[in-house]
Amino acid sequence: MTRYEGVPELPDLIDAAEYDQHPDGGLIRLRISVTPSGVEILGDGMRPEALEALLESLEPDEIEQMWCG
Repeated sequence: MTRYEGVPELPDLIDAAEYDQHPDGGLIRLRISVTPSGVEILGDGMRPEALEALLESLEPDEIEQMWCG
């Protein structure tokens, strides 16, 4: 089961100006990097539940997530 870890900050991959270009909220953007400890996938999405489902399908041990409110 994937464990969620709250973090204070993650980079934005979607600019605020892009929200008007995607009124349906369907934009997800990913950045995939190879690090010394493995593969890191950073995701940003207008609909968090869609991004979470995508990342969970990869069956990671942990997902770091910013809690926005």
